[in-house]
Amino acid sequence: MNKQNHLYGHLACAFSIFVWGTTFISTKVLLRSFTPLEILFFRFIIGYAALWIACPRILKIKSLKEEICFACAGLCGVTLYFLMENFALTYTLTSNVSTIIAAAPFFTALFDWIFLRGQKPGIRFMAGFITAIAGIGLISFQGDSVVELNPLGDFLALSAAITWAAYSVFTKKIGEYGHGTIEATRRIFFYGLLFMIPVLAILPIHFDFEKISNASNLLNFLFLGLGASALCFVTWNYAVKVLGTVKTSVYIYAVPVITVITSMLVLNESLTLQSFFGIILTLIGLIISENKFKKQASA
Repeated sequence: MNKQNHLYGHLACAFSIFVWGTTFISTKVLLRSFTPLEILFFRFIIGYAALWIACPRILKIKSLKEEICFACAGLCGVTLYFLMENFALTYTLTSNVSTIIAAAPFFTALFDWIFLRGQKPGIRFMAGFITAIAGIGLISFQGDSVVELNPLGDFLALSAAITWAAYSVFTKKIGEYGHGTIEATRRIFFYGLLFMIPVLAILPIHFDFEKISNASNLLNFLFLGLGASALCFVTWNYAVKVLGTVKTSVYIYAVPVITVITSMLVLNESLTLQSFFGIILTLIGLIISENKFKKQASA
């Protein structure tokens, strides 16, 4: 039964990463009519409502410590992560952001070791991390792309990677409380939306029904809200509960790979030789990192 649960955990994690790797298409379409903050707010409102419909049971919190944990998860995994990522894209190159955020598994492994008394990142994990980052670098920096440092944007991207690692730690703790995954994810979304309110006071959003009701915009919002937010956060949080923070985090390496493949299939973009080798290196890095923890778990 434990092996079966682990299989479901890997499938849930792979599904989340696959969907998140394709979200750039929907976001790209919506950015023609909406600001990054509007897209972020509307998608999580849809996701929050969907989770209430899917499971209308009220979550019973047993202690203040649990409530604080949910609040921290919402702040880190929803509000801060997406705001930092979106604003990073306005200050620095997309290639910089995609490569820097891919460092999230390293920080996750570090936090897991320090705060959750998990396994100390060893040589195999670091070898996998370096290999994957090299592959992602090949995917991100090609053609007319150049390596250009933008301190503010790069710092925001790095901060996003760190906050996602913190989110992984908090969701691992939440998983130990024994709550249902849907109810727990909904609680995280609630706090994520709550912490967005101060930002909305500074950068107000505009509700334009005509724009939202546009067929293309509506479908893309539904995909981001129902699929990439509600469903994928539930499957990801389930994977973290079953597999742990580090095993799930290394799947993040595959996001740029999914993005490249999706670009080929949907946008008819060609696969360059550099991207091909980047994909191979990234997958090798993922396998090395993942295999390290499988071997230790079976020892």
